[in-house]
Amino acid sequence: MKLFLDERGQATAEYALVMVAAATVALALILWATNTSVLPDLFDAVIGRVKAIGG
Repeated sequence: MKLFLDERGQATAEYALVMVAAATVALALILWATNTSVLPDLFDAVIGRVKAIGG
């Protein structure tokens, strides 16, 4: 049966699935970061470190 032997477009489908998975992970990370105080705390830590180094 040669019905499923044609693999043209397989790489495109795999690429699309990887892109959907990456977008889902990125969205989850963005939602988590915006609903917690992680980003402001990280920003404050970086600015504090730069001020300490810069004098």
